[in-house]
Amino acid sequence: MNWELIFTITNNWALLMWLILALAPRRELVMTGVFYGGASMLALAYAAIIIPLLTGMIDGGSAGGAPDFGSLAGVKALLATDGGAVVGWIHYLSFDLFVGMWVARNADKYGFARWIQVPILFFVLMLGPFGLILYLLLRFTRHNRVADAVVPQ
Repeated sequence: MNWELIFTITNNWALLMWLILALAPRRELVMTGVFYGGASMLALAYAAIIIPLLTGMIDGGSAGGAPDFGSLAGVKALLATDGGAVVGWIHYLSFDLFVGMWVARNADKYGFARWIQVPILFFVLMLGPFGLILYLLLRFTRHNRVADAVVPQ
């Protein structure tokens, strides 16, 4: 398995989807394209790799054996392999793009200007949950009740 090639393709594809999300008009066709062409395609790539990787059908570069998700040492061992690192990275790319889409749509719904959204989307891309909490704190500024600010709608 050429893990470097898979990493490069998925990484560049995700970056393209993020650029579209940040800069393109938020028309339904564009958002549908980012959802299905971006987050969903990355999730499909993840699914196509994770099952054969975990069942040993493809070599991820490990010494073998069943992965151990119940200990830090086991997770480190999995992520220390080329296959584990690539599939872990695709996991981040897919979920962060999905969260970025929610942030963008929600920010549009609540009237936040694009110039405010773009830095937050950058933090979602680079630091995932930190970017999400930044957005939720920003959204709180537009509401009187905490529940209105933190419950996704």
